[in-house]
Amino acid sequence: MSLSRAVVLASSCLMASVAVAAEPTTYSESDFSRVEKIDTHVHLHGSLPEFMKRAQADGFRMLTINVNYSTFPPLPQQRSDALALQRQYPDRVAFATTFDAGNSKQPGWLARVESQLKEDLAQGAVGVKVWKDIGMQQRDPDGRAVMLDDVRFTPIFRLLEERGVVVLGHQGEPRNAWLPLEQMTTRGDRQYFTEHAEYHMFANAQWPSYEEQLAARDRLLARHPKVKFVALHLASLEWSADRIGEFLDRYPHASVDLAARLVHLKLQTSADRERVRQFFIRHQDQIVYATDLTRLPGQSDAAFADEAHAVWLEDWRFLSGGAELHSDEFDAPFQGLALPRVVLDKIYSTNARRLFPSGWHDLSR
Repeated sequence: MSLSRAVVLASSCLMASVAVAAEPTTYSESDFSRVEKIDTHVHLHGSLPEFMKRAQADGFRMLTINVNYSTFPPLPQQRSDALALQRQYPDRVAFATTFDAGNSKQPGWLARVESQLKEDLAQGAVGVKVWKDIGMQQRDPDGRAVMLDDVRFTPIFRLLEERGVVVLGHQGEPRNAWLPLEQMTTRGDRQYFTEHAEYHMFANAQWPSYEEQLAARDRLLARHPKVKFVALHLASLEWSADRIGEFLDRYPHASVDLAARLVHLKLQTSADRERVRQFFIRHQDQIVYATDLTRLPGQSDAAFADEAHAVWLEDWRFLSGGAELHSDEFDAPFQGLALPRVVLDKIYSTNARRLFPSGWHDLSR
């Protein structure tokens, strides 16, 4: 090799190494719309053309989850809406189904539920939600609260375990629900439990305690160690990054989503940023991004789209940036986590694609 060629080659290698070294390790706000992101916990009802335009512009795909909630449309209507959105936007919308746990002692209940779940899975459902009505709403004729680890549900979980279907579990509520209103740590929780007093467990002591709700879920996970389980809302351990981490260490095949609970980690960041940051880094393979966005009754499609954009961008600033931030939920300022790109890619998309491999037919933009 000639000396001149060697010099050119060495210079090229040096420039390449400098370029690699200069590659930023974190994302900026300007990266927001171009990075692939999946919101794994929304509730989409009706036709939403403006919302869908906003989601595409912001680089989002969604998992819409059916749930047996009294203020939502009836389950057949939710199923119809989810299927319509999935068919219209196969690259943007996947859906998860659920079942009605009421009257689970009645003859024929199990056969009807299994038949409905098999039909929904055949239609493309990528997960099944089990909701807080099991544990906080359903009672047997003798008055006993129906809990998630009851053997009546074993055939359902065995079916989902055998098929590799993801179970989306919302058990309990934020720990604030078991506190007096004035002791709750966020304004949003105070407002929610004022408006939904039936779920303010401090005033409804006839239902199992906070720890009993979570223990029933954990016994279920121990009984079904191969089930793919996403513990929604930070596994209802939102008040402590350490407790969430302990849960994920105990159940390495489980994951958690951030839906409607990221604010609690923001609050903890105001006191100990590095503890929260290390939680995300250590458990980067077990966390999926989620919001719990829901179109409210009477809210226009355009207003819902604007709300979604604001929520998504606010969360991105917290997770990707390092600036000082403020929240309407509490008074203390906090600093963004500036998580590495590789961590954010997993939380925002890679983990969701692994959990729901058939969820979005085309992940290219």
